[in-house]
This record gives sequence, C-alpha cells and structure tokens, in this order.
Amino acid sequence: MTKLSLRIDGLSGPSQAEIDVARLVVAGWTGRNKEAMEHHIAELEALGVKRPAATPMFYLVSAARLTQSDRIEVIGEGSSGEAEFVLIGTEDGLLVGIGSDHTDREAETVGVTLSKQMCDKPVGNAVWRYDEVKEHWDQIIIRSYATIGGEKMLYQEGTVAAMLAPEALIAQFEQETIAPGTAMFCGTLPAIGGVRGSTDFTCELEDPILNRKITAHYDINTLEVRG
Repeated sequence: MTKLSLRIDGLSGPSQAEIDVARLVVAGWTGRNKEAMEHHIAELEALGVKRPAATPMFYLVSAARLTQSDRIEVIGEGSSGEAEFVLIGTEDGLLVGIGSDHTDREAETVGVTLSKQMCDKPVGNAVWRYDEVKEHWDQIIIRSYATIGGEKMLYQEGTVAAMLAPEALIAQFEQETIAPGTAMFCGTLPAIGGVRGSTDFTCELEDPILNRKITAHYDINTLEVRG
C-alpha cells in the first residue's frame, strides 16, 4: 500500500486528502483508433514485444511502485517515461491526476507485465475531481517534456481524446466506478521522434476550458549495470 498526499484543486477551492492506494493498475492499448493501435502493435511485435492478450489490457503492478518523489532510480539506459492521466478511486468520488508510467524497454521484450513492475510510477501532487472536467473531457491536453542530450524538448502532446474515456476504461475493468483505494494509469500518446531515455521527465494535464494545469516532474538516476 502507498499513501498519497494530494491537493484537490476543486472549483470551490483547494483541499488536502490523504489517499491509501492498495491496488495499482496500468491500462495499456487504450487508443480509440483501433487501426492505428493495430499498426503500433505490429511495430512492437517486430521489435520482439509480444502482442497483448486483449485491448485494452489491464496490467496489475505493486502499489508500492507509486511515488510522489522528485527522483527515481532505474537500472541501465533502457527505460523511459510516458505521460498518462491517472484515475484514483475514493469514497468521495473519482479523482484525476497526472503521472508517468516509467517503463523498462529492454524488459518489455521479455514481458510487458515485468517491464511495468520494474520501474517506479511517479504521480503529481495535485488532482482534479473528475465530475468537474467530464463534460469537456476530450479537450483536456496531455503533454510531456524530456531532457535528452542536455536539451529539454517536447516529448508528447495531444488531447486525451486519443485514449478511451474514463467511463469506457472503468466499464471494461470493473463496473460503474473503480473501487476506493485503486489507482489506474490510462494510456499514453506516441513519443515525438520515437521512444528515448532521458535524464528527467515532466508531464502535465492542461484544462483549457477552466484554464488550469497539473504537473509531475522527476529526475532519473541511472544505476550502472555491472553484470
């Protein structure tokens, strides 16, 4: 179990919440465009990544992998971040935040579940109430920046309309809502220029209708592989 200390940026003002997350789910293959998703699956198959058993796919990961730290440690140079919106079930309703499904790409060719488990999953300190954004959900922008070769660059950008909506994901995973104490990462956008490692990673959700933004940032410490 992981305890998250969150600031809920509500329309009536901010509030604090301590959320115990007992279950972490990483949803993959969540694209709405099935043809584009099939093309991507074929590309990954050519690199040795096994075809998913279903789409979307819900990978179960240790809740201890969730972190609000501004620094993670990874093994070797073969990992990278992915900006994803994150759904968090609570007794007081569904929250939405931003996080990074940091993944070991070398381990991904052995098994996707293994690759998901190998890296910490950073999440931001601020969240929104889903009820306050669901009416204009498809206009929410998700983006990320990565420092590569000493240069900070735009790594991902687009709207969440590229991924299945929260209700669709929840309906395929559970029933009407995800249970309190569950956090779900919900899929990502293609990397601009291809998947690459970086020395730090920043991801954000921007709400252009309510003119607000939530972010998560972390540095990446790469540990030497000695055998």
